[in-house]
Amino acid sequence: MLLIDFKNVNIAHLDGEPVLRGVNFHVDEGEFIYLIGRVGAGKSSLLKTIYMEMDIESANEATVMGQDLTTLRRRDIPELRRQMGIIFQDFQLLGDRTVEQNLRFVLKATGWKDRKKTDERIDEVLRQVGMEDRKGRMPHELSGGEQQRIAIARALLNSPKLIVADEPTGNLDPETADDIICLLREIAQKGTAVVQTTHNRQLLNKYPGIVYRCTDQQVSDVTNDYNQLVSDEELE
Repeated sequence: MLLIDFKNVNIAHLDGEPVLRGVNFHVDEGEFIYLIGRVGAGKSSLLKTIYMEMDIESANEATVMGQDLTTLRRRDIPELRRQMGIIFQDFQLLGDRTVEQNLRFVLKATGWKDRKKTDERIDEVLRQVGMEDRKGRMPHELSGGEQQRIAIARALLNSPKLIVADEPTGNLDPETADDIICLLREIAQKGTAVVQTTHNRQLLNKYPGIVYRCTDQQVSDVTNDYNQLVSDEELE
C-alpha cells in the first residue's frame, strides 16, 4: 500500500519564499526512510507537509494515507494525524504526568473509552519499547534515551501504518542513538513505515534504508550511493 505519494510538489514558506521544488517522494508500507541534508535544506519542512503543519503550495499529486492534501479541510487534519505516529527531537512529553498518564492522555484524546483495553494497550506498547518498568515514572526521572522510547511508544498507541520522526536521535549519545534506530527498524520490519530526518551519516551505513537528500531546493533519491558505500566497506 502506498502511504505517501508526492509528485511534483512545491513547498514554500508563508511569505512565498520557496523551500522545495518539484518534489517526488514516495513511501510504501514497511519502508525505512532517511531524509538527509544541511540545516535549512527543507527536511523538516517536508515532514511537516506530511502531517499538515505546513501547507503544500502546489502539486500534481500529494496524497498521504489516501487523503489528497491539496483539498483536505482543516477540520479533517486531526483525523489524518491520528493515522500516523509523530516523534519529535525534544520528546514533547507532558512533564506533570507519569509515563502511564502521558499515554492514557493520548488514547483518551483519540477516542479510547474502555478502561481495560486502554490499560492493555499501554502495557503492550511499553513492552514493545522495553519500558514496561517505567510506567509510574515522571519524564524528568528518565534519561534522554528512555524519554525517546516513551515518545516512540506514544507514537505506536494507535497502531499507525506510518511514523514520522524529526531527528529522533539528535539529542542522544551515540550508543543510545543506535538503540533508538534499532528499535525504529524493528518497527518498520513489522510493517509500519518510518520516515526520519537525521544528520548522523554513520547511522545510514550501520542501518541501511532508503535515503533521500534535500539540497538546493531539490529532493533526490540517493539510496544507491549509500548502499554502494556499505558494499564497499564489507569488501574491505
